[in-house]
Amino acid sequence: MFEELKEDNLAEVINNNETVLVQFSAGWCGNCRIMKPKFKRFAGETPNAKFVVVDAEKFPESRKLADVNNLPTFAAFKNGALINQVQTNKAESLKTFIDETTSN
Repeated sequence: MFEELKEDNLAEVINNNETVLVQFSAGWCGNCRIMKPKFKRFAGETPNAKFVVVDAEKFPESRKLADVNNLPTFAAFKNGALINQVQTNKAESLKTFIDETTSN
């Protein structure tokens, strides 16, 4: 399941889904634009998690949930809590992060 947030409501999404993987990005971020289609593809391969893209510039409250200081940042939430995050522009690293997060 893949979604791009249209409002600053990531906390609600996290609380309503068991496993949520988030890409924090921004329109000006080249690496974010490169990683987004990969993130979306991995969403299609991972049925047991919700994948969400958050514009970290537009949605500061959502950004605070993962203490984001670099983009792109990928964060994993389980049962409402942040369990892991990674800053990467490599598809292999992102895939490993997703596999580790969703295998438990």
